[in-house]
Amino acid sequence: MLAVKGGKICTMGNQGIVEDGVIIIEGDRIIALGRNLTIPQDAYIIEAQNSWIVPGLIDAHSHLGLEEEIYRIEGDDVNEMSDPITPYLRALDGVNFWDIGFRDALKGGVTRTLCLPGSANIIGGQAVLLKNWAENKTEMVYEEIWGLKAALGENPKRVYGQQKKAPMTRMANAALLRESLFQAQEEMDKSPDNKDFFRKEPLFRILKKEMPILIHVHRADDILTAIRIKEEFDIDMVIQHGTEAAFVAKELKHSNIPVCLGPLLVNRAKVEMKEVAFESAADLFSKGVKFCLITDHPVVPIEHLRLCAALAARAGLDEEEALKAITLNPAEILKIDHEVGSLQVGKKADIAIFSEHPFKITAVVEKIIIDGRVWRDQFE
Repeated sequence: MLAVKGGKICTMGNQGIVEDGVIIIEGDRIIALGRNLTIPQDAYIIEAQNSWIVPGLIDAHSHLGLEEEIYRIEGDDVNEMSDPITPYLRALDGVNFWDIGFRDALKGGVTRTLCLPGSANIIGGQAVLLKNWAENKTEMVYEEIWGLKAALGENPKRVYGQQKKAPMTRMANAALLRESLFQAQEEMDKSPDNKDFFRKEPLFRILKKEMPILIHVHRADDILTAIRIKEEFDIDMVIQHGTEAAFVAKELKHSNIPVCLGPLLVNRAKVEMKEVAFESAADLFSKGVKFCLITDHPVVPIEHLRLCAALAARAGLDEEEALKAITLNPAEILKIDHEVGSLQVGKKADIAIFSEHPFKITAVVEKIIIDGRVWRDQFE
């Protein structure tokens, strides 16, 4: 049994901020949270009187372990640029669980991450939802498959345009995505041979709404194309990046499509990112679009997720909403808010303890707890 005692507990739930509170953990779950609680005698106590205690941060779009920072060919497994349609690939098969990025994530308070294939292909493969630490590396896999990565815009047309093959235009981008979904729809109720089933099974799951399509789009026109395809095939969709999402907020809200917004702590590296701005977060919030903030690690180092939220708050987003954008909101978008994203009785004990408010540049992580276990590597 474990107890976190004292400090400001930012529950991100219906208890709000609990001053000088106590969290009692048994196994991987929170069993009590509040003030003036009796701590069991056999509990290991973490003293946190002057600290800020928040849910473990969640990055809903990264390439952690899949695109390693210090390698080029050896550790770059994010894009399979031999075919624009590769739904059968799994990000999990490319993840290096010994990537130094996982340690960086923990040092930044990030406990869970959605790792996706890259955006070179129209359909790039299946994402994996990870815990950023476990005593056994195999236990770091939270969900083997969570969504299917797709892409519109500049990246696919640039990659395959250089090869003088489709897609070379935005028209071909959309056509190839439609064709893949159409063919899968036609074959879903038939009995495809084993090879076809293996290659198209992820598309069948998309069409059955068993998982969403995670679509890389920056520009407003590409977002509108994505919305059309969503409506045509009646599928679930999450916008990835959404640099110009605020321009089409009305359409996104009407279609109930959330946005994983970012990376924002970047330069304008290409034309479709010319509107990148921290003000976009406040704009989406004011227009009622569900969103979270992402790093796209290693584009922005994952330990800076909290700084992205802090800068969004400086640019006009309410401070509590900014903290939600890296805790509760990504949990809701990833449909794991029944277990993580807020500190509540019955939920998993995923906790980050900071020396100061997480948005302060001088704040450091004092303790990380994942599934009720304290990460100790940083202190050894």
